[in-house]
Amino acid sequence: MTCLAPCTFLKSTKAAAFREELFGEQVSFVMEAHNALSAKIVEETGFRAIWASGLSMSAALGVRDCNEASWTQILDVLEFMSDATNIPILVDGDTGFGNFNNARRLVRKLCDRNIAAVCIEDKLFPKTNSFLGENQPLADVDEFAGKIAACKDAQTNPDFSFIARTEALISGHGLAEALRRAERYRLAGADGIVIHSKSRTADEVLAFAAEWAGRAPLVIIPTTYHSTPTELFEEAGISMVIWANHNLRSTIKALRDCCRAIARDRSLSAIEAHLPKVSDVFSLMDQSELDLAEATYLPKH
Repeated sequence: MTCLAPCTFLKSTKAAAFREELFGEQVSFVMEAHNALSAKIVEETGFRAIWASGLSMSAALGVRDCNEASWTQILDVLEFMSDATNIPILVDGDTGFGNFNNARRLVRKLCDRNIAAVCIEDKLFPKTNSFLGENQPLADVDEFAGKIAACKDAQTNPDFSFIARTEALISGHGLAEALRRAERYRLAGADGIVIHSKSRTADEVLAFAAEWAGRAPLVIIPTTYHSTPTELFEEAGISMVIWANHNLRSTIKALRDCCRAIARDRSLSAIEAHLPKVSDVFSLMDQSELDLAEATYLPKH
């Protein structure tokens, strides 16, 4: 019997594809998604990897970004995202949802669902979003290094990547502490480092990159320093840039605009011409594959 399923990456191939992006010679761009639909659109528009944002997935579930959604609820979202797409997913794993034991269990479950990589940050559980408040407490360096080692030992896919995210700059500890932590995490087995900053300029991350000198792939999230020319990131040797929450934010605007127009006009006349057609929804969901499968597998009368 002929299989009609679309061609997808084998279990190891999505993870291997992510590593090619992470260790490639050119900067790679990773786009946020928060459910299967947004993940499919990220893939459709040509991005080569997806950032499964903790903030965005939580918001899409209607809860705050402080681990109000359980890790199993997040895992359910990720399973739909992974099944719907053929490109690798880098998961925002917050703090690993607990200690080393919780984190390594998470990694095993991510590997089961064909997730390519996880990013875990050196803050305390339950996490607080990086853009809320000041001087957030950080995890003990050695404890976090043990968490990294446990996760690397637990992965069941040899190509799975662990990205260690240090929040030293976010928490006001300065460049030296950020470098110290990143080096400890690299030695513990991290495949790459996220250096995070909420400065309005890229000065902090560029200074870090200069001192880091390519010891391991460096990943940045330029949400607050968004006006920085991409060429500066390329010159600094940044490996990966994450556009972290922009699909969620654009979705909020689109939903508000649509609802307000319909509520105001009590009609669809002003909005219908600006919306995708229902046929576009069917196309995104690959309705034609089901039609072909029905013709193949259902009895003919």
